[in-house]
Amino acid sequence: MHEFLISVLAFIVLVGVMVVVHEFGHFAVAKLCRVRVEAFSFGFGPRLFGVKYGDTDYKICLLPLGGFVKMAGENFSELSDAATGTATVAPPDDPGALTSHPRWQRILIGVAGPVANFVLAFVLMVAYFGWINEVPAFEVKSTTVEWVTPDSAAAQAGIMPGDILRRMAGIDNPSWENVYERFKLNADQNVPVTVERGGKALQLSFHVPAAAKNDDFDPIDAGLLPQFLVGPIGIQEVQPDMPAAQAGLRAGDAIQSVDGHPFHTVTTLLAYMQAGQGKPLSLVILRHGAALGPIIAHPAQLEGGWRLGFFTVPTPYRNDPLPMGKAITKSREFCADKSLLIFEVLRGLFTHKVSINQLAGPVGIARMAGDAAETKGWGAKIGLAGMISLNLGILNLLPFPILDGGMILFLLIESVLRRDININVKERIYQGAFVVLVAFFTLIIFNDVAKLPIFMHLKP
Repeated sequence: MHEFLISVLAFIVLVGVMVVVHEFGHFAVAKLCRVRVEAFSFGFGPRLFGVKYGDTDYKICLLPLGGFVKMAGENFSELSDAATGTATVAPPDDPGALTSHPRWQRILIGVAGPVANFVLAFVLMVAYFGWINEVPAFEVKSTTVEWVTPDSAAAQAGIMPGDILRRMAGIDNPSWENVYERFKLNADQNVPVTVERGGKALQLSFHVPAAAKNDDFDPIDAGLLPQFLVGPIGIQEVQPDMPAAQAGLRAGDAIQSVDGHPFHTVTTLLAYMQAGQGKPLSLVILRHGAALGPIIAHPAQLEGGWRLGFFTVPTPYRNDPLPMGKAITKSREFCADKSLLIFEVLRGLFTHKVSINQLAGPVGIARMAGDAAETKGWGAKIGLAGMISLNLGILNLLPFPILDGGMILFLLIESVLRRDININVKERIYQGAFVVLVAFFTLIIFNDVAKLPIFMHLKP
């Protein structure tokens, strides 16, 4: 219940801010162009309270799911000529109506919403990189493989512990986030991989598992255990009567190696124990700076996995704000990478490399927002907000009726034709597009709900 409430609240705040910023873009340019804005609303449904200033009713409504801007003359009902069925220009006595203004101004008003989302994403990331920029206190900069699960996709590709991923699916020096994104876009496909091993470059072919299309897929599921940190695995607390306590481990110890492998994170240790199916482990530990061992520990099977029974020392993070020039560059790179990723996802949908089941709708976004809200630090929160703002801006620019891009496309066509398109034709197109859009979002929401943990547990 707690997770549900956090997800709902985070979703309302996140989507509310994104949509209000989007609508403010339309609002600001409409005001500059002297279009009469009749309402600027936060939320939908019945009006709760607000204030009318000039021609505009600034209000807060009952359903806090975004907002909208109402401009005079933008509805078909206000423009229809019942006798001729043609689009009527706003009457001379109403110069504030949207249709009284040149098409280039209406195009600017349509573009302004998505642009506001782009600006918001850029500013958020500049603020994050310039004033926060959380990084592990000690981190590995390169995409280094700490361990490879036997018989996994990574092992079959020939990747070995210590390899550095220098190129994957066309991306040079990919981050682990890039690796995850390439997996999602190439599920059940072979992708070229270049690794650095012993100072030499090796060309390999990696078959991405079909399961990469699932939301919960991780590079670890392909057998790749990343090395994010340096140093041994620190032990903060040892649980009594568990294998770690029985082997003599204590709080304050650090595991230097496991069966000779210099693991740095407990994630790798857990994967190694799972692959070993409970075989005894030979541990070398550090205690007060001195190496002890080997110590033999016998993992216990608990909660569907193998455990030793200790809590690790939390990964220390530090703020490393960048100079403003570098913060702007990093923000620009973030926006460019995430924007290109959206287009790759769309291309993958049309080429059947990406399944529609992989898309996230309101429920999926709420889950991501809830996870980000409960994640320590600001990186996940601001990064998700920036990515969703970019998504909202780009999707609204697609040339599909009802969206801003559809309106802009109509205006461009009318500019070429030098006349307005028949209002009845527009209405029919918009009605058909509305049905398609509702059906599409219904499917997305159904997929979202089907991927909830309660329903995943019901699957055979």
